[in-house]
Amino acid sequence: MNKQLAKDSLGWGFVLWLIGYILGFVFFFALPQSLIGWVILPIGVMITFWVLFKKVKSEIFRHYLILAVAWTAIAVVLDYLFIVKALAPADGYYKLDVYVYYALTFALPLIAYWWKRSNE
Repeated sequence: MNKQLAKDSLGWGFVLWLIGYILGFVFFFALPQSLIGWVILPIGVMITFWVLFKKVKSEIFRHYLILAVAWTAIAVVLDYLFIVKALAPADGYYKLDVYVYYALTFALPLIAYWWKRSNE
């Protein structure tokens, strides 16, 4: 794995997850728990697209596929460790908003690649 791919996949994957995690704590005091994920989701999508279009410079499909897999794996593992295990939400964690978040985490790098390629 080259240096740029490691930065894009592991570095940005962690940063994007951390932003959502911190937003979850911020919104915890302002929103009902059932709405937190739905409010974070569009913010996360915008930030993720910003990263994909401004910070990720690769033109190789494989690069974006690795981002999709790595970012999703980071999200799943860190959510499990730092939300499910550490915080043990009373009503559980895995609901529709979380599954949509995981699906988008995988899909957004592929969508960004397609968008970049079709607008050359």
